[in-house]
Amino acid sequence: MQRKRIIVLVSSAAVGAVIGALAPSLRGRQPRLSLFALDQPLLEHKGLLVAAVAGWVLFSLYWEVAAHGAAEAKSSESRLSRSFHVILTNLALLMAIAPIRVLGRFLPVSVWIMALGLGVEYAGLSLAIWARRHLGRNWSGEISIKVDHELVRSGPYRKLRHPIYTALLTMYLGVTLVTGEGLALGGLLLAAFAYWRKIRLEEANLNAAFGSSYQAYRRESWALVPGIF
Repeated sequence: MQRKRIIVLVSSAAVGAVIGALAPSLRGRQPRLSLFALDQPLLEHKGLLVAAVAGWVLFSLYWEVAAHGAAEAKSSESRLSRSFHVILTNLALLMAIAPIRVLGRFLPVSVWIMALGLGVEYAGLSLAIWARRHLGRNWSGEISIKVDHELVRSGPYRKLRHPIYTALLTMYLGVTLVTGEGLALGGLLLAAFAYWRKIRLEEANLNAAFGSSYQAYRRESWALVPGIF
């Protein structure tokens, strides 16, 4: 899990550094007709892009601090399964943040849309922190059962079984709205697939651990979005 946090933090900071370094030099130039050309109109709003990167950096820092209070794992998923998820989610994040016109744009460059995206992203960050606090020592980055594991049903867990995943996908959505790139939309879809896969594995694991209690919880709650899924 520590490796994932480091990768997210470093990759997010690296993208932010690239944006900061390239934006001044690109200002005033005509965009190149290249498949991987940087999106110059988007780079004109460097402050909003940096704010989007900052949301993920704050998430990574909070997760790093909060991870120290987690209980010891009694059983965990395989390293291969965990590594596959880490690769998918970090690739999705880079795709979402990168200001590259490789797949064109699905939204116009607009301060209002970008501000909306930031609001969505930071709402997701707030939900992630709220859910993490309620999960307490039961939290784990990988799919696992902790020593003295409890089935948490307080806070956002009253209605959602995976509010942290809801929060993370909301953050991906927010960044996608900020950049408006087709590549970012692809990253959002990749993240959705990664967490759909993880939910299936995690629910099977929790069902095996808690049996009828977890089955009752599933009947009374939603996986990600109330009333939808």
